[in-house]
Amino acid sequence: MGLGQKLYLKAKKIIPGGTQLLSKRPEMFLPDLWPAYYKKAKGCLVWDLDGKKYIDMSYMGIGSCILGYADEDVNKAVKVAVENGNMCTLNAPEEVNLAELLIKLHPWAEMVRYARTGGEAMAIATRIARAKSGKDVILFCGYHGWHDWYLSANLSVHRALDGHLLPGLNPSGVPRQLKGTAYPFRYNDIDGFLKLVKTHKNNIGVIILESIRDDYPKKEFIKIIKKIARDLKIVLVVDEITAGFRLNYGGAHLLFDLEPDIAVFAKGISNGYAMAAILGKRGVMQVAQDTFISSTYWTEKIGPAAALATLNKLQKCNVSGHLIAIGKKVQDGWRKLADKHGLQLEVSGILPLGHFSFKYPKALVLKTLFTQYMLERGFLATNAFYCSYAHRKEHVDLYLQAVDKVFYIISKAIAGGQPEKYLKTGVCHAGFKRLT
Repeated sequence: MGLGQKLYLKAKKIIPGGTQLLSKRPEMFLPDLWPAYYKKAKGCLVWDLDGKKYIDMSYMGIGSCILGYADEDVNKAVKVAVENGNMCTLNAPEEVNLAELLIKLHPWAEMVRYARTGGEAMAIATRIARAKSGKDVILFCGYHGWHDWYLSANLSVHRALDGHLLPGLNPSGVPRQLKGTAYPFRYNDIDGFLKLVKTHKNNIGVIILESIRDDYPKKEFIKIIKKIARDLKIVLVVDEITAGFRLNYGGAHLLFDLEPDIAVFAKGISNGYAMAAILGKRGVMQVAQDTFISSTYWTEKIGPAAALATLNKLQKCNVSGHLIAIGKKVQDGWRKLADKHGLQLEVSGILPLGHFSFKYPKALVLKTLFTQYMLERGFLATNAFYCSYAHRKEHVDLYLQAVDKVFYIISKAIAGGQPEKYLKTGVCHAGFKRLT
C-alpha cells in the first residue's frame, strides 16, 4: 500500500467522507489503489507521496486548472499579492479591475459581485434572483452545487437530481419547508420545461441552467427559455462554472445568443486559486443591497489577482482554441481505438470536457479496469478528460498509445465473460455513497 492510501485510511477516521470534495474521493477512481494525495503538480504532471510521476489525463483539479498546474504567470501574480499582503482592513483594487474586465467581456452585464467557490456563488445568484423576482420557485437544469436550494429538489421527488450529474444525493438536513421550491428539467427538453412552467407559472421566480455541458443547445430551446423568462418576468441565471472560457474567451452563453440576467463563473477563471464571480444586469444586481450577502474572505487579494492573470493569459494564448484542438484529438482517439478493438463506447461532452462510457452491463467494472491499467502505465485517467493549456500533442500521443493497449486488454476481458476477475481492487463508485 502506497503512502497516499495509508494517509487516506487515516483521513477517513478524522474527516467525514475522507475528503472535502466528492469528486476527489479515491473510491470514485480506484478503491484502495488510487494515489489519493499529491506532493507536487506542474503543467499536467503530478507526483504522488511516493514520488511516482503521472501524466494527468483526467480532471485537472476537477476542471479548475484550465492553464495547467502551477502556471508560472498566475503564480507570479499571486506571489506579488502575497508579498503585498493578502488581507487588509482596506479593499483590494484588483476587485475593481477584474469587474471592469468581466463587464467588457460580457457587454450585457453591468455589475459584479464575488465569492470564492462555485457552489456559494450559485447560492448568491439564487438569493439575488429570488429577491428581485419576489417569488420562490426555481426551475433549473444541470448541476449547481451542494446548497439547500439545489438539494431541496430531492425533497419533492425522490432522486430527482439523479439525472443531473451526481446520483444518490441525499437531502438530509435540508429543511422540509423547502419542498416544492426547486424543480429540475433536462437540457434541450422543451416539452419537460414547458410542462413545469404550466404547473408552476404563477410562482416561478428563477430559471437556472448551465450554458452547456454535454450537448450543444437547440436554438428553439434557447428561444423558449428566453421568451418564458421575459414574458413572465423571471430572472434568468446562467451557470458558467464548468463551461466558462473553454469554448471561447468569455462565457459559452455568448455563442448561443443567450443573454441572461445573471451569469456565474468559478473553476477555470483563476486557474486553481479560489475565486468566483457573479455578473449581472444593474437592475438585478442592485437588489443584492436589499438582502444580506457578505463574507470576510470574499475580500482577500489572491483570488482576483489570480483571475486577472488567468484571464489575460487565456486571451493572449488563445487557450480555448488549444483546448478544442487537444480535446478533439483525444475524443477522436477514443472512437478510433474503440472501433479497432471492437468496444461499444459512447463518447460525449464538449471537446474540452470529454468523457466516454462503456456500453455494457458491467460498465463500472470496465471503467475501474481502465483506471487500473492506465495508472500502471503512468497516467491518472478515468472515463473523462478535462483538457488544459499544459496538455500538448506529445502527452496525448503517449496517452493514446496506452489507451490502445488498455482497450485491447479490456476487449479480451469482455470476451472472457468475467472482466471483474482482472480487478486488483473493488469496483469504483458511480455517485454519492456513504463511506464507513
